[in-house]
Amino acid sequence: MTPLVVGVTSHRNIAAAEIEPIRQRLQAFFASLKRDYPSLSLVALSALAEGGDQLFASEALAAGARLVVPLPLPREMYVEDFAEPAVREGFDELFQRADVIRLPLLKSQSREALQAHGEARNRQYAKAGVFIASHAHILVSIWDGKDSGRLGGTAQIVKYYLHGSLPGIIEHPRQARHILSGGDEHLLYHIVCSREGAQGSVAEGLTALQTLWRTGDHVSLEAEPPEEFDLMIRHMVEFNEDCETYAPQIDAAADEHGVSPSESTQAVDRLFRCADWLAMHFRKRVLLALRVTYTLAALMGIAFTLYAHLTQQNNMIYFFLLLFAAGGIVAALARRREWHRKYLDYRALAEGLRIQLYWRRAGISKDTDHEFAHDNFLQKQNIELGWIRNVMRAVGLQPPAKPEPDALTQVINEWVGEPGRSGQLHYFECKTLESAGLHHLTETVGSISLWTGIAISVFLAIFALKLPEDIKNTLVVIMAVLSIVAAVREAYAYRKADKELIRQYRFMQRIFSGARAALDRTDDPAEKRGILRSLGDAALTEHAEWTLMRRERQVEHSKF
Repeated sequence: MTPLVVGVTSHRNIAAAEIEPIRQRLQAFFASLKRDYPSLSLVALSALAEGGDQLFASEALAAGARLVVPLPLPREMYVEDFAEPAVREGFDELFQRADVIRLPLLKSQSREALQAHGEARNRQYAKAGVFIASHAHILVSIWDGKDSGRLGGTAQIVKYYLHGSLPGIIEHPRQARHILSGGDEHLLYHIVCSREGAQGSVAEGLTALQTLWRTGDHVSLEAEPPEEFDLMIRHMVEFNEDCETYAPQIDAAADEHGVSPSESTQAVDRLFRCADWLAMHFRKRVLLALRVTYTLAALMGIAFTLYAHLTQQNNMIYFFLLLFAAGGIVAALARRREWHRKYLDYRALAEGLRIQLYWRRAGISKDTDHEFAHDNFLQKQNIELGWIRNVMRAVGLQPPAKPEPDALTQVINEWVGEPGRSGQLHYFECKTLESAGLHHLTETVGSISLWTGIAISVFLAIFALKLPEDIKNTLVVIMAVLSIVAAVREAYAYRKADKELIRQYRFMQRIFSGARAALDRTDDPAEKRGILRSLGDAALTEHAEWTLMRRERQVEHSKF
């Protein structure tokens, strides 16, 4: 399932005396990952450049990791960088054991311009660094801590990873998004190294062979990663475990729907099916817990009302306490097993993967050099939710294949669909009507309770002096019961966020309707891909806001 992806950016000319100590630190680093997260397979990202890249790759393979090499240049051109025969032999050996991703040339770059060492070649190296930094869950930097200003150099890749800035490569709008998000979900393991040459000393304040954890502008000297990142990775472990636990049911559901993804989309499709099924599974558990707790709350209110207003109902206080205890047990069970968090996290992941899947099938990911589906998703959320983006990062490692001739049409029909017939457009139409109906039911219950209560109040006001005491008590109890039912129903609807769901479904229906209309107005495939990309961006933003809003409304006891 989802692996833990570790990338590297490093100097090429590491001081010879520090090679073996750095190797030992890498060995200890991989050993700690295997110790702390034994169920997560490891994937190592390295461009296999001279120096730390090859050292990192060698130790990753020794630790049992799968090695993935994003190759910035054609192989025959790339090996020209290796002047020493031993370095080239090391590259060849590692290359044979790796899964290679051949990165396309940047736009306007020609093979002729890449032959000579210069800016064009450095831009391709920077692209490999961006790819590694954009897909790594943890980035290892073997770095002297200095900012050399070299395009695509170690310092620039570190800066891009932590802050999203890479002048000359990343366009300004994307820089702004990363700078504002703070980079706090990115975890950097910094091994300080010296370099060969007169200017090879480390930056002021650092010590050669020192190790640090960096997140944004924060630095930790602790041996273990920050606690919030440990929690983020453990959520990935839980997702893998849930996928394995419910694998038979997930496979049965996929077989029922006749799923037959292509080879290039098989990995993301499988993860999407898992996340989607798990989200629905835990949603059912959350709804069951909510219904039970709110039913118990209503019964508690009724029991206390009977105890307070009717004679010979002293046993109701024991019934009240029993109901209270039962509600506490249900809420504690839901909280302990994290049904609510898993439902929201898995739903957010499924929606992100859905868009990633359709973009990949339509060939949209091939239209850009640096943008990835996870770049715009959950940017404003806390670090704990970063595991969702990490899953999307990992699945994005598989390079997309050339889309089939009719893939774009299939994606439009399956994803967008047509009003009243298919796709997400029809889905959101149905969900809008369903949610509006539930909201209308809540309002109806409230109205009935209100007007019945008013009618009873008027009746009591008119006949108060003529009615026996027990009848008056009974009428008061009826008023109280109706008020309790209405209040509990309203609280239940609030906890489910019925009003917000109606707003979300209507918004999603509007953007899919707008996309459908825009798609129908053009026959240009490039323009259609642009529309689908904009649609995906809007949907990702809406799903992120929905996740944040719903995350605060967990199953709780005694809050009705």
